[in-house]
Amino acid sequence: MFSAQACQFRDQFEDFQKRGLVVLGVSADSAASHDKFARRFRLPFILLADEDKAIARAYGAWGEKRFLGRKFMDMRRITFLIGPDGRIRKIWHNVKPRAHAAEVLKAIDNG
Repeated sequence: MFSAQACQFRDQFEDFQKRGLVVLGVSADSAASHDKFARRFRLPFILLADEDKAIARAYGAWGEKRFLGRKFMDMRRITFLIGPDGRIRKIWHNVKPRAHAAEVLKAIDNG
């Protein structure tokens, strides 16, 4: 989770809590890197270190990306809304980080 997106979820974290929701960030970075990032941006939610990419692969969030004509494998920016029953209710692909937390809250409120 990059800083702009993480900070949007931080800034609206109380709104997620009021709805009984849990926010988790997942990336292939190390736990030490996540700790540093969370402290730097004062994140109130958990960042999961998926160094072996097992979670990302299971959710289809690890795959080929392209940038400046180059292909490489990396984490895809995807958000999953998972219900209390463990089922995925909604998936957002290629999210826009600066408006995404509000977008997720709106989707939740609209059912």
